[in-house]
Amino acid sequence: MIRRWFKSGDPWIWLIGGAVSISVIMVIGLLLMIGVRGLGHFWQPPIIGATVTIETSSGTQSRDILGTIRTVETVSAQSVREAGVAVPEGQNFVDRYLFKLGNRDLTGQDFEWFVADNLSEFRRPEDAIQLQRREWGDFFGYLEAVTQDGQIVAEGEAAFDALKERLKRANDIMREIYEIERFEIGGVNKKIEQQRLERRRVELSNTLSEEEKQIRYAEIEQAVAEFNAEYQVLFSELREVRERSERDALIARTADGRSVTIPLAQVVRATRANTMGVGDKLREYGSRFWEFLSEYPREANTEGGILPAIFGTVMMVMIMSIVVSPFGVLAAIYLREYAHQGPVTRMVRISVNNLAGVPSIVFGVFGLGFFVYFLGGNIDQLFYPEALPAPTFGSPGLIWASLTLALLTLPVVIVSTEEGLTRIPKAMREGSLALGATKSETLWKVIVPVSTPAMMTGLILAVARAAGEVAPLMLVGVVKLAPNLPVDGEFPYLHLERRIMHLGFHIYDVGFQSPNVEAGRPLVYATALVLVALILILNLTAIAIRNRLRERYKSESD
Repeated sequence: MIRRWFKSGDPWIWLIGGAVSISVIMVIGLLLMIGVRGLGHFWQPPIIGATVTIETSSGTQSRDILGTIRTVETVSAQSVREAGVAVPEGQNFVDRYLFKLGNRDLTGQDFEWFVADNLSEFRRPEDAIQLQRREWGDFFGYLEAVTQDGQIVAEGEAAFDALKERLKRANDIMREIYEIERFEIGGVNKKIEQQRLERRRVELSNTLSEEEKQIRYAEIEQAVAEFNAEYQVLFSELREVRERSERDALIARTADGRSVTIPLAQVVRATRANTMGVGDKLREYGSRFWEFLSEYPREANTEGGILPAIFGTVMMVMIMSIVVSPFGVLAAIYLREYAHQGPVTRMVRISVNNLAGVPSIVFGVFGLGFFVYFLGGNIDQLFYPEALPAPTFGSPGLIWASLTLALLTLPVVIVSTEEGLTRIPKAMREGSLALGATKSETLWKVIVPVSTPAMMTGLILAVARAAGEVAPLMLVGVVKLAPNLPVDGEFPYLHLERRIMHLGFHIYDVGFQSPNVEAGRPLVYATALVLVALILILNLTAIAIRNRLRERYKSESD
């Protein structure tokens, strides 16, 4: 009976179905874990106040704390005693809380563990305030007053309303400062640098006479003088705006009673979590999530947003797709349609398949040596000699990262395209040739269009792999923080030589290289979720195009 059941093939069907089910459950579980831990970071938790009491050899010590609870865990009492924390005798396990206390500029650390037995009953003071700052992380305390030019303008209950109003004005001023520094002054500095390079270009020229060089030098000096005058005007404007940004400040008291004055120019947002309703928290959640997607990072990438990483990832994948698709398709067409099917062709196919298994870091080393040092160095020698020894294309950048990923994913596109060409019915080829079409016309007007879905499948696999790679990119163009996006309003608009940020490297940097691991841990999950969503969007777009092409050519063949 059992032998007949195995011969029927039903056990293997159940085994395959069970394996698929387990795989789906694992994937869904992974996505749920990333989603809950990542998206939960943007929800405003309550601000908890408590008193910590610790028994020491010199007596009982107590202090007040104020912050949010990051996590709760149960650990062995022995490990806590070994860490020097007093725990009541007779307990084998204790609960401990990880509090985010903020105020790193005052205490030197953001997070601290406390054993539950040493904590008093939790309080939720309504006047507790949380400030998200541009530097030094969050601040927790009690708002006492708002000042302007050193004079108190609001205190007590009216202080928070005045703070919200003036904070909006302070953030507008900081955006104005950002615009002046990054775009206006940055644009003038770039023009001055271009004039310096132009002067160097004239010095290196062998076609200009000495008189012509002197004329060019005079023109360059006049242009530099005009740009310097423009810079002085912008610098005066910037100084005036900075003076306005320093007018407003707040006075707050920490949990241990210290009074602190904080300029509003250093504050991004202020919340009283214990007085917020569900609607207020939802609006705050949306604001924080949008800031995460649309702003630049701060505080060693543990605060702010990931816009440069999103932009860099998408741009790199797009350039990689533009490069790898024609080369992969043409290589597959040659191997399948034109190459003699002999030992040499079989060796080429074996080599292509082996390339798919080469560790990605090897491609990174090759990209650094060939693309960056050889190609980029020679491009600088030929077209940018005036900038040397400072490299232009002879250093890691967007173009070299994209080309390295194109090499990395080329075998995938070749194999998928060749398999698609193999599945084309022989009758279709013979029918086209019988109607008088040449081999070339049959290939490009019949075979290639019908095999387009297979090409799109290869591109989908290439995008999925390329978007998640990190190791090779660390060598050929991805950095921890890129000050400028590779696309802007200045010619040539797309700057392929610039370094970029990448979501995968951002995850690695925040998770393993951050000086504040606990602060960056939620951002690891949030960034990972964005990366998964980005890959999903790119793949769904390619799948939709592939399905439309498949239906189109299927209907035409019918």
